[in-house]
Amino acid sequence: MMSPLINMQVIFYLIGFILCVIAWFSWRDISNPKRVTTALFWGLFAVGFVFGDAMLAALGKTWTHRIMGGLVFLLALLAGFNLLGAGKASSDHAIKVATAERLGNRLFLPALAIPVLTVLFTLTAKYWQYDGLALFDPKNITLGCLTVACILSVLYASRVTKSTPWEAVKSSRSLVDAIGWALILPLMLAMLGGVFVAAKTGDSIQHLVALLIDPSSRVTVIVVYCVGMALFTMIMGNAFAAFPVMAAGIALPFLIQQHHANPAPLMALGMLSGYCGTLMTPMAANYNIVPAALLELKDKYQLIRYQVPTALAILLCNIILMIALV
Repeated sequence: MMSPLINMQVIFYLIGFILCVIAWFSWRDISNPKRVTTALFWGLFAVGFVFGDAMLAALGKTWTHRIMGGLVFLLALLAGFNLLGAGKASSDHAIKVATAERLGNRLFLPALAIPVLTVLFTLTAKYWQYDGLALFDPKNITLGCLTVACILSVLYASRVTKSTPWEAVKSSRSLVDAIGWALILPLMLAMLGGVFVAAKTGDSIQHLVALLIDPSSRVTVIVVYCVGMALFTMIMGNAFAAFPVMAAGIALPFLIQQHHANPAPLMALGMLSGYCGTLMTPMAANYNIVPAALLELKDKYQLIRYQVPTALAILLCNIILMIALV
C-alpha cells in the first residue's frame, strides 16, 4: 500500500532542509562571533529530521536512540554555555520600514492565511485523493495540513512582497538568531512529558495525592488537579508535557473512576488550567521570553508580570466551572 503524499517523513525532511540552510548561513555569517558553534547547534538539531529514518534502518532503535540522546546532550551543552550568537541583519532597517509602509495591512494576510487554510484543509482532508491515493496521512492530518498551509502562505507572501520563497528561507535565519535555543524548547519539553509518563510519574503523584488529601472530597480533588496542572506546567514550561502526568495521577483515578466525572469537559478545563501556568513561567520561553526578545524589551520578565493577574483569574474560573459542569 502506497503511503500518503504528505506524511511525517516528508514533513521531517522539509524541516531538516530548512535547519540545514539555517546552519549553512550561520556558518558563513562572519558578523556572528559565535558562528561556528551556532552552525553546529542547528546542524546537530537537523540530524534527527534528515537522517532519523536512515539511522533506524541501519542501526536499529537502540543505537539510534542512544545517538539522538547524545545529540540532545550536546545541544544542551551548547545552549547552556551560551555558545549561540546572532549576526547582523543583512537588510537595511530603512528598507524594511519603507516596505512595511507600502504594503500596509496586506503584510498580515499571509500570516492570517495559515490558520484559515489549516482549518479548511483539515475539514476537507478526506476528499483530497488522487487515484485512490490520499494526499494527507490520516494519522497526522492536522500537521500535514499545517505544512501545506505554511507553504502556500510563503508563496502568497512572496507574491505580495514581490520577493521569492528562497528569500523567506534566508530571512528565517535572522528570526532564528533572535530566538536562539529557545526555539527548540517546546519540542524538548513535550518529549520530557513522554519521559515522565514512561517513568510512571503519574503513579507517584496519585500516591502522593492520596496521602495528602481526602480523595472522597470532590471539590478538593478538583482544586488540586487544576492548581497542579498550573504548577506542573510552570515547572515543565508546557501544558502538553504536564497534561499526561496530571491526567494519569489525578484526573483518571480520582475524578473519572472514583467520582464519575465527564472526561470531555474535565480534560478541556484541565488543559486550560495548564495554560494558566504557561502565562506565569519563564520556562514557557516561546510564549514569554521570545516575544520579549523580539520586542527588545529591557525587562525580559515584564510580560509575565502583566499576565499573572489574568492567569490567576482564569484559573479560579476554571475551578468554578469544573465544579459546576464536570
